[in-house]
Amino acid sequence: MTDVTGDHQTTVRIKNLLLRAYIGIKEEEIKNQQDVLINVCLTYDGTNAINENDIAAALNYRTITKEIIHHVDGNRFALLERLTHEVLAIVMEHAAVTWAAVEIDKPHALRYAESVSVTLEAHRPKP
Repeated sequence: MTDVTGDHQTTVRIKNLLLRAYIGIKEEEIKNQQDVLINVCLTYDGTNAINENDIAAALNYRTITKEIIHHVDGNRFALLERLTHEVLAIVMEHAAVTWAAVEIDKPHALRYAESVSVTLEAHRPKP
């Protein structure tokens, strides 16, 4: 096999994580759970994971997903911006993550639109 050298910046995408939460400020939104669709894109240095071919050397995206589910599912949020910020904070708590973007969709939030979404991103300063 050809040896590939260089930057092993690895991108992980968690796509279309469908959860239910109380989100909004109107009475109907406060009383009834709604679907939220979460997409996370993150980067980390995957060199050790590639070289060792061992889960212990990789970023555990399953753990991140479980933390997001635990935080969001069934909980209350007034604003989509706040929910997006809190999910981004969960992702960035993992020291290996160098950059992340979180987009959260609220399907059918507007009458003639498929959804409304908010996207936030964060990065760690380079050492």
